[in-house]
Amino acid sequence: MIDKFVASVSEAVSDIRDGATVMIGGFGQAGMPAELIDALIAQKARDLTIVNNNAGNGDTGLAALLATKRVRKIICSFPRQIDSWVFDALYRSGEIELELVPQGNLAERIRAAGAGIGAFFTPTGYGTLLAEGKETREIDGRHYVLEYPIHADYALIKADRGDRFGNLVYRKTARNFGPIMASAAKCTIAQVREKAELGDLDPESIVTPGIFVHRVVEIPMRATRRVA
Repeated sequence: MIDKFVASVSEAVSDIRDGATVMIGGFGQAGMPAELIDALIAQKARDLTIVNNNAGNGDTGLAALLATKRVRKIICSFPRQIDSWVFDALYRSGEIELELVPQGNLAERIRAAGAGIGAFFTPTGYGTLLAEGKETREIDGRHYVLEYPIHADYALIKADRGDRFGNLVYRKTARNFGPIMASAAKCTIAQVREKAELGDLDPESIVTPGIFVHRVVEIPMRATRRVA
């Protein structure tokens, strides 16, 4: 019988190895899988490459992971904001590497990995420092930059509900990067607010099919630090 639910967040992330590339869902704090991040901190994997939209907020969640100094590199589109002091300090001291990717390019590079696209041309970044060393081409009078997919060993995402097959539905904007990250990783781990019985999820509402999800852990709302 297929049952992708695991008993705890620690079990869910137990095999994330040193040097892994880990995608972490969320747009700021919306949709951030906080409990999975905390479990990864406790698990102590090192030399990680993290793919996320931003570089952490305050001192919790992704910022707390960065503070452990076990992240070698972060790939993101929005590394600096008013409460990104953890990343700022690490970057200024040379303790973390940054690959800055425009947000649209970040989303498309992740999506391309899941869709099996080898590379794509985009006008975003042409003529800037972000295009240095990259192939460019003029198409129909417009200049483009060649970008490559971002693949990951693991994706940590947050959904609203999931069934034992791994089918997921999301809550409003908390959906953000979750679906594309799920398809771009070798192993997708999802935390959900509620476990749904098979057949309870409307097939038309399922955003991430279970084929892209490998492990699911239930974190009831009363135990989560945020609703989104």
